Order: sequence, then structure tokens, then C-alpha cells
Amino acid sequence: MSDIGPPRGTGPLARTEARLAWGLLTPTILAVSLVVILPLLAVFWISVKPVSLADLRAPETVVREDLRGRPAAEGDEATLRYRLRNSSPTSEITGVTLTDTWPEGLRLAGDLDPRCEIAEGELLCDLGDWEGGYRETLNIPVVTEQAWFDAGADVEDTPAEVDGKASFVLTNGEFTLENFVSVFDGGEFWSVLGVTLFYTIFGTLGAMIMGLFASMLLNHSFKGQGILRGLYLFPYVAPVIAVAFAWILLFDPFSGSANALLVQMGVTDQAINFFGERPLALIMVTLFEIWRYFPLSFLFILARMQSIPTDMYEAADMDGASPFQQFWYLSLPQLLGILSVLFLLRFIWTFNKFDDIFLLTGGNAGTRVLTVNVYEQAFAVSNIGAGAAVAVVIFACLLLFSVFFFKFMSKEEGL
Repeated sequence: MSDIGPPRGTGPLARTEARLAWGLLTPTILAVSLVVILPLLAVFWISVKPVSLADLRAPETVVREDLRGRPAAEGDEATLRYRLRNSSPTSEITGVTLTDTWPEGLRLAGDLDPRCEIAEGELLCDLGDWEGGYRETLNIPVVTEQAWFDAGADVEDTPAEVDGKASFVLTNGEFTLENFVSVFDGGEFWSVLGVTLFYTIFGTLGAMIMGLFASMLLNHSFKGQGILRGLYLFPYVAPVIAVAFAWILLFDPFSGSANALLVQMGVTDQAINFFGERPLALIMVTLFEIWRYFPLSFLFILARMQSIPTDMYEAADMDGASPFQQFWYLSLPQLLGILSVLFLLRFIWTFNKFDDIFLLTGGNAGTRVLTVNVYEQAFAVSNIGAGAAVAVVIFACLLLFSVFFFKFMSKEEGL
């Protein structure tokens, strides 16, 4: 008697559903690959290449051809000029050759450059190797004939061709770890990492705590509740450049209202440079982060609070629980899930934040974070490779944080 058991493996229907699912997901996967994965791979590739800002342009031979002298009649002398250059300031181009159709009606009137020859109506020149930033002007004296004017042609009608071989730093096989060595060389990186962690941790926790208090205040119905909610959302929806310059004007040491008020109240004898002194500048940009992004936490937490059944609170009131006990034992356990998700998102976003600090301080006065370091390395110092290396370090830090979060913290929260 044969054994009869449940079917094993996937059946035809399951395979059809799997193919359909993958077919529906294919456009999304391609879009994510183009928008996220390919740029990420490009950053990893550049981080191990000895590339500067000037090297991003592939080395090419550039030629401009014109006829100088403005000949007006037969027998007039002119100069056939070729302006040549290497488009890359650093990369060499080897074996450069110039080929051009010799214009009809022009006759050579002097000595030809020894690197060039005219054969069968073609101008051929062997220009050798060009170092980075190479420039040269090739002048050929000519005399016009009547055929030149009869044809009504121009030397640019037959464009000159210049060929050569060059090694592009972004596509060749040259790799280096000097970019990462320069990132970790000295104590600058660790101080910048410390500033980044301070800004990220306190900015994230502060925004969440402030959003939690705002949610508790507006979790009750009262007159003007809608207007107050709209005011709470203003920092988040307002343009960052507008609110950043508003803070700069408000705390300006010479004309700011905050300094004038502190001096009049006798809190300080002289104006305080809030965004120009250590460590006050770091505290101020962190407070700006908290103020600007607490509305996002407020929206998420308020939505979760309003979904909690009120029966639990009514039972707690009857048992004599205080408001703090109701919050600690009833509200907070219900909010741990959304708070965990908010902490993960806000930590990643704040760690990657660039525009707020750059607008407020430009990374000065002890507020230089890793993202500002990426900008300075890539564009201020023109070291694209080092900037990409810092970006890879940021990615590694966030990857380690995400692994730690999902392995430990999310288990404790039951996610």
C-alpha cells in the first residue's frame, strides 16, 4: 500500500502567482535600482578611485578651425588656424593625430609644420602625446585662389578630426585606499563623528519628546484646536531657507531681537554670538532641528493616541489612577511601536541632514557634521574621491545602526 501524504513543492497555481507577483514588482524594482542602487554603487566606485573634481570630465581632444586674414580677392594671403587643447587638466592623451580635408582653392604659401603633410587632398598631422591641460595653435600660411571664391565654401564645412588614446580615471583599473586613509588620518574625523552623533541623538530624541508633549496637549477637544494644530505644523512645512534665515536674524549678535531682550532683562551684559561660539552653536543647531521636525513626530503620535480605546482610561479613572500613571502604564506601551519607527526614521534622516546646518553655520563653530564634511571634501577641496569615501562611511554607520536596531531594539518593542 503506497503512502499518501500532503503534496510537496509548489503547484502550478502557486508558480503562476509567483510569476505574476514578480511581473508586478519588476517596474518597482527597476525604478528603485535606477534611483537608489545605481547612485549608491557609483559612490562606492568613486570612493576607491584617485579622482578630483577636475577629473570628472573625460579627457578629449578639442579642435577649433578657422581662416584668419579675411581674404577678399585671388592672391590674398591668409592663415589656416587650428586651435588644439586637451579638455582634461590632469589626464594625458597619447598618439594624437589630426585629419582634415584640405580646402579647395587654398594653396600652401610657406613651410608646413614638420609634423604635418598634405597628401591626396588630406591634411595629416602626427601631434604626439598631450599632457594634461595641453594647448597649441597650429598655423598654416595659405594663399587664396579663384576657386576658393567660386566655391563660396568655408573651412568649417569639413570639420577636422582629432583622435588619441586616453585613460579615464573613472573607468580605468586604477584603485586606491588613500581616500579612506585621508578620512581617518588624524583626529578630525572622530571629532566630526562626535558632533554628528550629538546632533543626531539629541535632535532625534528632542523632536520625539516635543512631539509627544504636543500630542498629549492636542489629544483633547477644545475651541481653537484646529488652528493650534496648523500652527504646530508650520515649522515642518515652511521652506527651510526661510526659517533658517529667520533664526539667524532673530539671534544675530548685533541686531537680533533675542540679544536685545536678554540685555534689557539683565541676563547678559553683552550680545551673545549664538551661531558663532563653541559649544553654543552646536546646541543652537540641535534646537533648530528639534523645533523644525517635531511636527512629524506630533502627527504620528497623535494619530496613534486617537486610535487607543478610551475604555482603558475610564477604567483607570475608576481605579483612582493618576494622569501620570495612565500615561506610563496605558499610553506609553501603546505608543512604543510608533515611537520605535519614528526613532529609526528620524535618526537616519538627521544623520544625513545637511541643509539645516549649512544654512545656519556653514559647518563652522564646532558644527561640522559628516554630511558637511562630504561637501567640503568634494567641492571645497575638489577631492571627489575623499568626499565619496566619507559618504561610504556614513552609509556604513547607518547600516550598523539599522542592524543593531532591528536585532535588539525592535525585539524589545515587539516589532
